[in-house]
Amino acid sequence: MASIEMIVAARARLRGHARRTPLLSSPFLDEIAGRRLFVKAECLQHSGSFKFRGGWSAVSGLDPAVRSKGVIAFSSGNHAQGVALAAKLHDVPSVIIMPSDAPKLKIANTRAFGAEVVLYDRINEDRDAIGARLSAERGLTLIKPFDEPLVIAGQGTTGLEISEQAEEEGVTSAEVLVPCGGGGLTSGIALALEASAPGFRVRPCEPKDFDDTTRSLASGKIERNLSVSGSICDAIVTPQPGNITFPILKRLAGPGIVVTDEEALRAMALAFVRLKIVVEPGGAVALAAALFHGETLESDMVVAVTSGGNVDADIFAMALERYG
Repeated sequence: MASIEMIVAARARLRGHARRTPLLSSPFLDEIAGRRLFVKAECLQHSGSFKFRGGWSAVSGLDPAVRSKGVIAFSSGNHAQGVALAAKLHDVPSVIIMPSDAPKLKIANTRAFGAEVVLYDRINEDRDAIGARLSAERGLTLIKPFDEPLVIAGQGTTGLEISEQAEEEGVTSAEVLVPCGGGGLTSGIALALEASAPGFRVRPCEPKDFDDTTRSLASGKIERNLSVSGSICDAIVTPQPGNITFPILKRLAGPGIVVTDEEALRAMALAFVRLKIVVEPGGAVALAAALFHGETLESDMVVAVTSGGNVDADIFAMALERYG
C-alpha cells in the first residue's frame, strides 16, 4: 500500500527530474472565490501534467532488469505522456494503449516522447485484453494510471510541495481541491498532507455525470459511472475509484464537489487571463469548484490544483471565446 515513506522515497528519486511547480494567486480570483485562493500549477509540470511524477516514480522504482524490457500503460493522454517521457529518459521502450477518441494533442505528444501508441475503440474493444496480449508477447511491465502504489507515491510529492509552499505563505490550514479521476493524485496528496500539514483537508472535484468518487464517499462504498465518455473533461473520466485509492480517500478526504463542463471552460479562461497558464478541462475542475461552488467550502483558505494543460486548440479557443 502507498504510504508517506513511499512518497518521501519517490521525492528523492524525482529530485532533479520533476519541476517544483509554482503556487500562484490573483486578487481577481480571490474576489470571485470569496476567499484567499492559491493555485498549484501542475499544468506546468514536465509532459504538461502531474502524471510525470507518477510515471517517473514507477519507472525509476522498477528493478533495472525488469525495467530494461519496457513498460506498458493505458491512458487517454496524461498518464500516457508521463510514462512515455519517463521511459524515454530511462532509455527503455514504452507501449501506450490509448482510446481512439483521445485528444489529438495527447496522442501526438505521446508519440513524440518515443512511445508506441496502440489505439483502440473504448466502446467495442477491451483495452485490458490488448494490454495482456502485448505484455505477454514482449515482457512489458504494466504501469497502472492510479491503482499502483509507486504511482500514488509519485503524485503524492505534489502534496509535500503544497505544504511547504503554503507554509512559506503563512498558511497553516486550508481545503485542497484536486481534480479526481481514479484518485491517484487525490489520495497521494491526502497521504502527504496527513503527515506534513494536518490542518489541510483534500476535497475531490469531478465533472457532472462522472462523479463516481463523490458518490462513493457519500455512500461509503465504490460506485461506478454509467458511462465512460461524454464529458470534455476526458483526463478524469474513469469508470470508478481505485481499489487502492478509495480507502485512502474514504479515510482522509472531505466530500466531493461536482462541476459542469461549462464551469470548467470558464475556469480555463480565467486561469489564462488572470494567471497566464493554460489548463485543460479536466485539469480545471478544482479551480472551477473553488470559484463557483464556494457554498460547499468551509475554509477561508483554499488551494486548487490545476492538474494538466494538454488541451486541443479548438477546446481552448472555445473557452476563451465564451468566457475570456
